[in-house]
Amino acid sequence: MCTAISFNGYFGRTLDYECGFGEEAVVIPRGFTFSFRHREDIVSKYAIAGMARMESAYPLFFDGMNEAGVGIAGLNFVGNAYFRKAKKGDVAAFELIPYILSQAGSVSEAKVLLEGVEIADTPFSPALATAQLHWMIADKNESLTVEACRSGLHLYESSVGVLTNNPPFPYQLMNLNNYINLTSKPAENRFSTTLCLEKTSRGMGAIGLPGDWSSSSRFVRAAFVKENAANEKSVEHFFAIMSQVRVPKGCMILEDGEYEYTRYTSCMDFENGVYYYKGYDDCLRMVKLTEQTVGDNV
Repeated sequence: MCTAISFNGYFGRTLDYECGFGEEAVVIPRGFTFSFRHREDIVSKYAIAGMARMESAYPLFFDGMNEAGVGIAGLNFVGNAYFRKAKKGDVAAFELIPYILSQAGSVSEAKVLLEGVEIADTPFSPALATAQLHWMIADKNESLTVEACRSGLHLYESSVGVLTNNPPFPYQLMNLNNYINLTSKPAENRFSTTLCLEKTSRGMGAIGLPGDWSSSSRFVRAAFVKENAANEKSVEHFFAIMSQVRVPKGCMILEDGEYEYTRYTSCMDFENGVYYYKGYDDCLRMVKLTEQTVGDNV
């Protein structure tokens, strides 16, 4: 379970799972050559920072941003994701994040890169099965949801700027209609014109906002908080928004008794080229993309 949010020039995600994957913050310099299984290798036009598992000197990204201000995150989409058997020119699922971040300077450029592309089910290695994912791509102006299903590769322009897990994105948008009456303003008596009903607490305008950890509920909660949060530009404000979908240990227990919880939360500052991340019981850390750390000669 994971949640991704784009807000006011920032983009980030929670990664919620019952175990770690050896993830670590990594920086890839511009000029780095990414090898692809079914197409020619690509030399990265941009430096990249993000969270990845390093395997044989290759970054298997969970999420990341490039120095042009484009971010992307892969979220679980089990049961609905469909990647075809590989053909020449395809991009393997684990290659999609470097494919976009190495070449796209905007969401619009990412759309062009994805035109006519198919995603293959090729695993990185026999020991690492292909993860069933969908993706959110964002820059400071817009965001895009990418879902590969049996019906094909779908690109959804996302005015809501939120992504969780199942069900597919069109259903998540439709489901928002069920919460049309929620408001961050004081509650009004719409129940009756004859009964004298009074507010007994502040915040009653949002009664009905789902508070459970299901994907649909997190989507609604993230969208409501994002749409109603003050228009402030700060990393602290973004992490406060993300805190509304973080899963504490013990609040989601799986069939085998394991805890699923938020292992880390990330925040990508597109304007300043900084990747922030915070583990469950760790302090806030950062990686800054600067000429000194990501130049061609690094």
